[in-house]
Amino acid sequence: MKKYLSLLPILFCLQTGCAHIPLDKLKERYTDEHSRFIMVKGVNVHYRDQGTGDTLLLIHGTGASLHTWDRWTKILAPRYRVVRLDLPAFGLTGPSLERDYTYPAYVAFMDEFITTLKLADPIIAGNSLGGGIALHYSITHPKKIKKLVLIDSGGYHLDRQPMIFRLGRVPLLNQLIKHVTPRFMVRKNLLEVYGDPSRVTDTLVNRYHELLLRRGNRQAMLDRMRQLQQQPENIPGISMPTLILWGEADQWIPLKNGHRFHREIKNSRLITYPGLGHVPMEEAPEKTASDLIDWLSPPAPSGINAGK
Repeated sequence: MKKYLSLLPILFCLQTGCAHIPLDKLKERYTDEHSRFIMVKGVNVHYRDQGTGDTLLLIHGTGASLHTWDRWTKILAPRYRVVRLDLPAFGLTGPSLERDYTYPAYVAFMDEFITTLKLADPIIAGNSLGGGIALHYSITHPKKIKKLVLIDSGGYHLDRQPMIFRLGRVPLLNQLIKHVTPRFMVRKNLLEVYGDPSRVTDTLVNRYHELLLRRGNRQAMLDRMRQLQQQPENIPGISMPTLILWGEADQWIPLKNGHRFHREIKNSRLITYPGLGHVPMEEAPEKTASDLIDWLSPPAPSGINAGK
């Protein structure tokens, strides 16, 4: 009986498509003319660099990739230099050599990435895990970035972790997830992070699912889930201009965390979005990008000729 039970994950994967997808095939599907690769910390990092002007460095969240910023980039690249990347553990970049996905490890990685690309005084923006990385980076290297943007950001302790994180810490079950990752599981997670389920398209689910099936990404995801992320100690010490964007219907990181960031970061502005979930830049790119542009734009001149 045990022999047959051991075959169930394999049979299930044959039915649902859980096998690794070769990196070459993923590159064919998920790179374009702006895609570049660069070695950072021994990892071949996929990134895109578009536009000219002040540099916007965009950092995605857990389970995502640089594609989370696709629609933002179309709006922002005519005004700014937009640099985005697949973090180690995700997208085409794949796992880190050390299997360390704590905030200090990501900060060290980002510092080498920024230095290697010679990104001078970038405006650094991050969503979820990416927001937590941007937050820690701004505290560790405050003189290296110009402004900070936190979008439904990690950083504070969560009273309740998302279901996928809790499952990833259950012995045996997490090993099953490493090999059996059906498409419907990815769809379920996307329905949790989107405020409007009608925006969760087949194309969106396919992209998240296929990039998860890059060899090493599922193990890296589990490694990341098992590693506790420390809350930074000096959030009130952040002095740079900070924009906080938050979906009011976020089921993963509650809106109260956005209000707390706003209270503790003195030079900050908070904008919230009714009906939007954990990834408002994906759900409502035009509105969220417009708010970012307004915040980044220099104030209108005062005086008699103002507005003429």
